[in-house]
Amino acid sequence: MTQSGTPLGDTKRTTLHRVPHKEVKDRAALYAILDTALVGHVGFVQDEQPFVIPVAIARDGDSLLLHGSKASRLFKILSGGVSCAVSVTILDALVLARSAFESSMNYRSAMILGRPEELDGDAKERAFEMLTDHLLPGRRESLRPTNAQEVKQTTILALPLDEASVKISSKFPADDEEDLAWPVWAGNIPIEHRYGVPIPDPRMTVDHPLPVYLKEWSEGRT
Repeated sequence: MTQSGTPLGDTKRTTLHRVPHKEVKDRAALYAILDTALVGHVGFVQDEQPFVIPVAIARDGDSLLLHGSKASRLFKILSGGVSCAVSVTILDALVLARSAFESSMNYRSAMILGRPEELDGDAKERAFEMLTDHLLPGRRESLRPTNAQEVKQTTILALPLDEASVKISSKFPADDEEDLAWPVWAGNIPIEHRYGVPIPDPRMTVDHPLPVYLKEWSEGRT
C-alpha cells in the first residue's frame, strides 16, 4: 500500500525524460489532480490494437476508481486483469509566446500505470457512492436509491496508485532574448473551469427550488 508522501515517477516506466524540471514527486499533487478531474483517458491494447477511452473517475485513498458499463469492451478486458494506462490532464492557461514554436500551455497532468481490480459486494457499493459524491457533490442523499439491476449493469474498477507520475507546467513564455522585441503581444490566457447556470429539465412535474449545493457548483473546480 502506498502512503501519502511517497515519491512518484521512480519506476523505469514513469521516469520523466522530456523536460524533467516539470516533474513533481509530491504525492499530494497527484491526489489534487485526481480530486479535481472528472474524466480519465484509459489506454489499453486488444489484439495488438491500441485504444484510448474516456471514463468517469474518482479517487479512493490510494486507488483510482474507474466507472463504466459492464457491457463495455474496455471494462470487460480490464476486468480480466489486463494492464492499462490512465492519463488525466487539467488545462490552466494558453501560453502565447512571440513564436509558434515557443507557444504552449500550462497544465497539471498525471499518468497511472497498473492492473485494475474489479470491485464487488460492499466494496462496489461504497465505490459507487464515492463516484456519485465526486461527480455530483451533495446530491446523493436526494437521489432515488440505486437498484440491484443498475448495480449489476455497472462495473467499477480500482486501479492502485502504486506506479504514477505527475507533470506540471506553470510559466510565462520562454522566448529567446532576441525575440523579446518582436512586435506582438505575449503572455498567458488563463483557462477557468466553471459550471454554467443550471437548466431545469422541462419534464419536471414539480417546480423544485434550486438546492444550495447546485448554487455552489457555479464556483467551479480549481
